Amino acid sequence: VPFFVVSMLDKQANVNPQILTVMNTTMKAMVALSYGTPAPMKLKKVAVPTLQPHQVLVRVHASSATQADVMMLSGKPYATRLMLGLRKPKNPIPGTGFAGQVVAVGSQVTRFSKGQKVFGETTLGFSTSAEYVTVEQDGVILEMPENMGYQEAATYCDGPITAYNFLKEIGQVKPGQKVLVNGAAGSLGSAAVQIANILGATVTGVCSTRNIGMVRALGGHKVVDYTQKDFTQSTERYHVVFDAVGKSSFGRARRVLTPTGQYLTPVLKLSALWASLYTRLWAKQKAVFAATGIQKDHVLRGMLQVLVGWFKAGHLQVVIDRQYPLEKLPEAYRYIATGHKKGNVVIAHE
Repeated sequence: VPFFVVSMLDKQANVNPQILTVMNTTMKAMVALSYGTPAPMKLKKVAVPTLQPHQVLVRVHASSATQADVMMLSGKPYATRLMLGLRKPKNPIPGTGFAGQVVAVGSQVTRFSKGQKVFGETTLGFSTSAEYVTVEQDGVILEMPENMGYQEAATYCDGPITAYNFLKEIGQVKPGQKVLVNGAAGSLGSAAVQIANILGATVTGVCSTRNIGMVRALGGHKVVDYTQKDFTQSTERYHVVFDAVGKSSFGRARRVLTPTGQYLTPVLKLSALWASLYTRLWAKQKAVFAATGIQKDHVLRGMLQVLVGWFKAGHLQVVIDRQYPLEKLPEAYRYIATGHKKGNVVIAHE
């Protein structure tokens, strides 16, 4: 790194010169060239993000690859491009979940220091499929618990936060209620089975034959094998149906809801939006679509703090299916797009 760069950063960002000797002004990053399924991507050298006074610069050790990433990079539904970029992603480096080590702090940062292990979520800032990422100190970022590894931490803001938001905040699940989780073996579903248990519910998980054992081990009191049985034909009645994969619908699921039950889904579909609007106004049974990631940072950080407490207590574990190196991110997205992953997919940056 040129001396003038070291001098400038050291003054403005309280950077340890010893750290800077191993940090270049450019970094490797996976860059999405356009929308697509899968989106065409290329490993490129790009500039290390500029550190602002209230930000920390994190050397990313692991990041998450999620179904939400795949959906956003597809550019569909087309309405999402109004927010994400019309012809190609306006934030070309994908990924939101990260875990790594702070290598520099801005001049006005008080919550973090160099050398700390941290994890979190960049939400609509994306950019975690790279060697470095900048994060606001008041963003969705926390110090990693001692007993949490980078791979676990990188995925903690995907399934767990979303499942917590739907079950605790939206569904307001209470002890003794019945909750069904459709897609119980995925990132969201595996977290939802555990969280519903923590909240005191009786949990039914829906998954394929090969994942029955895993869902039971996570706390599923009952398991429905969707290759053998349609859960919407059950005689059971549930206070909450959490459709983590969006493969069902309110129209079908309402048959197994209690008279005031709720169908909840994080998957954006026109049918879900319409059902959400209609039932809000005219029905006792409710359908709710919500995008957890667009909530304010302090709200998401508060949820994450609760989840970390559960992790420390041994109540909420992370299921990791596969791990890929950064340069094979497109391969990871292709695997996710098959719809057969269980738990989480992690991208290793080292």
